[in-house]
Amino acid sequence: MSSNDNTSTLKSYVDSATGAVQSGIASITGSAGDRANAERSKAKADAEKDLSHSAAKAGPFTISSSGTPAKDSSDRTEGQWDQTVGSVKEAVGNLTGSEDLKQQGREQNMQGQGQEAKGQLNDLGQGLSDRVGGTIGSAYAGLTGNQAAQQAYQDQHDQGKTRQRGVEVDLQKQAGAERK
Repeated sequence: MSSNDNTSTLKSYVDSATGAVQSGIASITGSAGDRANAERSKAKADAEKDLSHSAAKAGPFTISSSGTPAKDSSDRTEGQWDQTVGSVKEAVGNLTGSEDLKQQGREQNMQGQGQEAKGQLNDLGQGLSDRVGGTIGSAYAGLTGNQAAQQAYQDQHDQGKTRQRGVEVDLQKQAGAERK
């Protein structure tokens, strides 16, 4: 997939700025056509921004709007598992009246939360590194005309973006669960 096929946050900002300029022109000219163009540009920018920030989780993988998959850090996966097992132990301890099992469950759940957070930080850092390295490498490869390297660097950038979006999806899910 080439970089032109990917929706980016930067593109959404450019289109948003274009819409703002068109809106300013429309307010000066009073033209319905200019106003309609401004609204279309703004709507396109909003859609691009939403798509740029979308990601879906499938087990320990995240797939972004670019279609690039990224595997979660093993700390995230193991931490989620420990939280699940800890919650089950705590529930069984509640049902059976076993304070020891309840306490073991709470501890395992807390350890899992810490391990998942460590994995999220790792994925955010790796994602940022991949995005920056991919962007710089792609630009250099583009200047030298090396299309294969440019695509490899674009893939690296996309995987970094997907990795970061996966953490965002998890954090949004956790925030939603805490509100309930």
